[in-house]
Amino acid sequence: MALIEIDGSQGEGGGQVLRTALALSLVTGKPFRMERIRASRARPGLMRQHLTCVRAAKAIGGARTRGDELGGTELSFTPVRLTPGDYRFAVGTAGSTMLVLQAVLPALMVADGPSRVELEGGTHNHAAPSWDFFAHALVPPLARMGPALVPGTTLAPEAVPPGVIVPPSNGTGVLPPGGRALEPLPMVQ
Repeated sequence: MALIEIDGSQGEGGGQVLRTALALSLVTGKPFRMERIRASRARPGLMRQHLTCVRAAKAIGGARTRGDELGGTELSFTPVRLTPGDYRFAVGTAGSTMLVLQAVLPALMVADGPSRVELEGGTHNHAAPSWDFFAHALVPPLARMGPALVPGTTLAPEAVPPGVIVPPSNGTGVLPPGGRALEPLPMVQ
């Protein structure tokens, strides 16, 4: 399969280019190579939250990668097979967990079985969708498309760094049904 070449400095030149590339690669099965990752940022390259996105996508897609290292500005990503299951991803800082979810949720929604995802990191970060946005604004329309998404959260303010999300192990998390085509989402009612 042909490798898609992506210039990570295009558009906003930040992490969204990477997260979108990971999500689309997982869903389509198409490999990509990205150069100049986050080139428009004061600190270009993969930061912890971006690296967590790559490693989460790698785990869920059984992907082969090259360049997935802290500060890396080039990445090759070749998904092999979506594997539903129980996953836990820790950003390692208060970096946004919702941006990590943004990279892997589309793939889990079309995987051939249910998954549970635990995320550890920030929940209410500047310039990122919050946990509340995810649970109250994004989950309802996604649920109308078919997946049974069950957001659950426990905040641990005593954790270091503060703002860590630790979903409980009582069956909450992200639980798409898998194996079904998503229903179209009418945008006008």
